Amino acid sequence: MKVAVDTNVLVRAVVLDDPVQADVATKVLTDAELIAVAMPSLCEFVWVLLRVYDFQPSDVAAAIRALLAVANVEVNRPAVEAGLSVLEAGGDFADGVIAYEGSWLGGGTFISFDEKAVALLAGQGSSTRLL
Repeated sequence: MKVAVDTNVLVRAVVLDDPVQADVATKVLTDAELIAVAMPSLCEFVWVLLRVYDFQPSDVAAAIRALLAVANVEVNRPAVEAGLSVLEAGGDFADGVIAYEGSWLGGGTFISFDEKAVALLAGQGSSTRLL
């Protein structure tokens, strides 16, 4: 079966806080021919692990890299790498994804009221503007 995975399935498979759901999630993911992970699901996944389960950013990055290493996982890899780059620099994964996808869509400059995001992305060579 080819599946599009919701955030809660990824969380259950990583956190294992609900044994029944964790078993189901793990089985479905293990048996899937293809696991499609949409960027909103991955952004939510990062947020939930950091804010709800108090994971460290390095542990979240490791979980995402482990997911990327699975042969049957399909994601927008350049967007994920952009998100990881910002996350590992101390920022928000979603900001890296937003900047990457915005650029890909033709937006040349990342604009935000978020000083930290603008500074991190500028430091990585992105065109940015603080509003």
